[in-house]
Amino acid sequence: MKGLTVLGSTGSIGVSTLDVVARHPEKYRIIALTAKSDVEGMLRQCERFKPKIAVMADTESANLLAKGLSQKGISTEVLSGLRGLEIAAAIPDAEIVMAAIVGAAGLLPALAAVRAGKRLLLANKEALVVAGSLFMAEVAAHGAEILPIDSEHNAVFQCLPPGVEEKLTASGVKRILLTASGGPFRTMPIEQLASVTPAQACAHPNWSMGRKISVDSATMMNKGLEVIEAHWLFGADAEEIQVVLHPQSIIHSMVEYVDGSVLAQLGNPDMRTPIAHALAWPQRIESGVDSLDLFQVARLDFDQPDLQRYPCLKLAYQAIQAGGTASVILNAANEVAVEAFLSERLGFTEIASVVDETLQQMPVENAEDLGTLLDIDRQGRAVAEQVVHNRVITSGIG
Repeated sequence: MKGLTVLGSTGSIGVSTLDVVARHPEKYRIIALTAKSDVEGMLRQCERFKPKIAVMADTESANLLAKGLSQKGISTEVLSGLRGLEIAAAIPDAEIVMAAIVGAAGLLPALAAVRAGKRLLLANKEALVVAGSLFMAEVAAHGAEILPIDSEHNAVFQCLPPGVEEKLTASGVKRILLTASGGPFRTMPIEQLASVTPAQACAHPNWSMGRKISVDSATMMNKGLEVIEAHWLFGADAEEIQVVLHPQSIIHSMVEYVDGSVLAQLGNPDMRTPIAHALAWPQRIESGVDSLDLFQVARLDFDQPDLQRYPCLKLAYQAIQAGGTASVILNAANEVAVEAFLSERLGFTEIASVVDETLQQMPVENAEDLGTLLDIDRQGRAVAEQVVHNRVITSGIG
């Protein structure tokens, strides 16, 4: 029986992870769970899985959880804050850590798991987007293992030959083909995108996701971050990664080889598939996902992404080519812009504009230490906040 920590257990990936785990009680034991502020959700999870520790982001939420657990007679220890997250990530009893905290907040706990030599199931893009070079160096230094959870990267992992390290071309790989649904506005006239609402942006046609990730999917910044992530995970140059629009979300990604072969991983759009794959790798376990009915699917469509419709994707490729801290700034500005959009302070098409303007205002540096990277992240957020503020004042919103 393997011990498991789930960082971000009340989010969509965390809930799906616990669903898979519950199907195999003889294989996995939950050691630690963490959440931001969903006390009721965490209370229910602790009641079912009886972890050793549970972590909430703030003291108030932690106190409420501790009170609820005490009333139910559950002995789970409650911690809070970043220190609590790092303890959960490195706890000795857990061989496997699911890193599912959304945003840059998930970077430090994921890094703590790496430094503890864990098998890290990485669902947090920002760990590689913000600190890719540093993160992969720490993986090598501490003998940790990364298995990607994003459906696209997990698909690529399944299609690559075993033992691929550093350069794909040495293994006969020509390029990675990352598929993308195109989000809910793939066919909407471009001139109508400016009036898109948060509710519309969060209504993904194929996947059930959190609000921030849903908006990123609608702008395709999510795919841009995945391109950056693939760059670090698989040692692929920007020109070796091609994004392919595939609205059915049945092919999760492909790998093309120099001999002309293209291997694809297919399945119903359900995150429990890559989660189950990574949990059990190199074995396979049942995930709860329905079998793929190819007769019902009937057809698979593909198209090139329109960078006029998806300027965030273009910005992500530019960040890879710029190198240094460009991807840190890109990610920080995007988080600020998406939050402003969700709070209705910013228009949908302005998300890319805020990211672009922030990148133009900040110089790109070659930073390798975590402290500098996090400082650049904070600076990027501050600059982006000012850009949003200026746009709000100009437009009269709020």
